[in-house]
Amino acid sequence: MSAPFHLFERYGVELEYMIVDSASLNVRPIADKIVHAVGLGRKNEVKHGNLRWSNELVLHVIELKTDGPARSLDSLATDFQKEVRYLNGMLADYACCLLPTAMHPWMDPHTETRLWPHGDRAIYQAFDRIFDCRGHGWSNLQSTHINLPFHGDEEFRRLHSAIRLILPLIPALAASSPIVEGKIGPKLDMRLEHYRHNCARIPSITGRVIPERIHSPAEYAERILQRMYADIAPHDPEGILRDEWLNARGAIARFERGTIEIRVLDIQENPAVDLAIVQFIVAILKALVSETLSPLKAQEAPLGADLADTFLQSLTTGSDTLVNNAATLNAFGLADTPSATLNNILWHLLRRVATLRHPWRPLIEKILRQGCLARRIRRALPKAPNRAALHTLYDRLAACLHNGEFFEA
Repeated sequence: MSAPFHLFERYGVELEYMIVDSASLNVRPIADKIVHAVGLGRKNEVKHGNLRWSNELVLHVIELKTDGPARSLDSLATDFQKEVRYLNGMLADYACCLLPTAMHPWMDPHTETRLWPHGDRAIYQAFDRIFDCRGHGWSNLQSTHINLPFHGDEEFRRLHSAIRLILPLIPALAASSPIVEGKIGPKLDMRLEHYRHNCARIPSITGRVIPERIHSPAEYAERILQRMYADIAPHDPEGILRDEWLNARGAIARFERGTIEIRVLDIQENPAVDLAIVQFIVAILKALVSETLSPLKAQEAPLGADLADTFLQSLTTGSDTLVNNAATLNAFGLADTPSATLNNILWHLLRRVATLRHPWRPLIEKILRQGCLARRIRRALPKAPNRAALHTLYDRLAACLHNGEFFEA
């Protein structure tokens, strides 16, 4: 994202999907064949239609993203849905299709992981050497990323503080990964559970997932980036990974882009749902940054430990997670409320930031009433599903993605 753009002047959105065999739904490592089929030479990224396609760490995942910074979010669901259909048409020649949700339900990452072998492979090889990428936290996780711009220290502080505050809310809306290794996992968001441990060898890379309370880019560099670079240096003497993208927190500053990237959203069953969640998040952030909901000092008051505790609990209990921390409730404009579930908070925020005229509001209301996709997946399965039951359900999810349909349990 070319700087300088001010707050909410541009948007970057990235959606990651699995490539699977159409019949068996097993992962198929052919992303390079698809990307290279529409570009000249072996590129990692190509433009197609209004979007771009690019590689990820592993060969069974492909990423669709905005072609540079978008002026508006309003038409992006249509653009992404069009590319999903086009990609499925290409993949049909390989007897494959795209599969949504944030984790493959039965993939064995220790035997099925295939790293991207082309450009930037030195980066992926370094990650693999240090952390061993044959694990769910590296090779079996698909997400939605949002890039939001800032210009100058004050805009950075306001945006970073607002994003830090809302991260614990997001799993309640977006969890879509309740199945792992063919079983119903103990958490609604197994992707984030695995993600938060993937750099455990060097804890400063991920921290608590919820970023530290930071007031300026200089403080960010000192407290987060420099510590992270120092900690990885003995494992990476060539400095291959010494870059801002090494940071694995739930939101990371990308100073070379002039953005903050939000990383805690599981991918949904179709782009319209992803973009509805993105627009809701952006609307909340606008209300926070403008201090409509609370003053900046109130937004910075919650302790990192309290936000991290709520976040961790939300991975298990989702929208039922109870918040009774006064500073957190006050920051969301609920100073007179002694306790509230994340569902209560999200309904409150929806009423504050969205009118009935917002076209994405009905989808958010459906999620708040019916539950996040992970809850709907659990509801549609028996308590101990076999492979046949999982196959039937995920075949439905693949159809939801292709047809742009909301998944009903």
